[in-house]
Amino acid sequence: MIKLKAVSKIHFAGEVQTTALDQIDLDIDAGEYVAITGPSGCGKSTLLGLLGLLDVPTQGSYEFEGQDITTWSENKLNQLRRGRIGFIFQSFNLIEELSVAENVELALEYTATPARERRERVAAMLEKLGISHRAKHRPSQLSGGQQQRVAIARALIANPAVLLADEPTGNLDSAHGDEVMRLLRTINAEGTTVVMVTHSPSHAAQASRTLHLLDGRIVVDALQAA
Repeated sequence: MIKLKAVSKIHFAGEVQTTALDQIDLDIDAGEYVAITGPSGCGKSTLLGLLGLLDVPTQGSYEFEGQDITTWSENKLNQLRRGRIGFIFQSFNLIEELSVAENVELALEYTATPARERRERVAAMLEKLGISHRAKHRPSQLSGGQQQRVAIARALIANPAVLLADEPTGNLDSAHGDEVMRLLRTINAEGTTVVMVTHSPSHAAQASRTLHLLDGRIVVDALQAA
């Protein structure tokens, strides 16, 4: 599904350059559940941003579902991102002025989905994630775990092929964090590719594969024991 070849990301500030990613080779197959780990500043979030087309590599190539997208225009990348990639962040990024249902429906606003179908899909997704009773509430009326469920619903509503999660439990207590991890395992079991950045060894152990980064390089690429 995803193939990175000799990918580097270099940040320039005047005459100073910082290598965030250094010659990364990576293949991620459809249906995998991959955890990205490593110390702060090792390149985890940079790698996730590149995988999610939020940034472009300084060097190297990126193939997504068999297409080399390295030289695609920003408009084409936006279209691909909206249709095939979902995002979950540590900060839930919900809009307080909108209800739960409206926050989720926002992800379908720039698609050709008719209004009635959008509402039906939102209702079904909220029911699936156990928050349909909160559909008319504002984000501030929800617990942290419920807000993250809304964020996950928004990420999934367009049926993405891959779900990217950047520290999805970072702002949650352990109980709500465990709920989110169970949801991610369920989502993966249903066929969605999941790539998650985490500092938690116990959460990383729940993935089927772990990548450990250090100084912008993948130093460990290991399958988890079944």
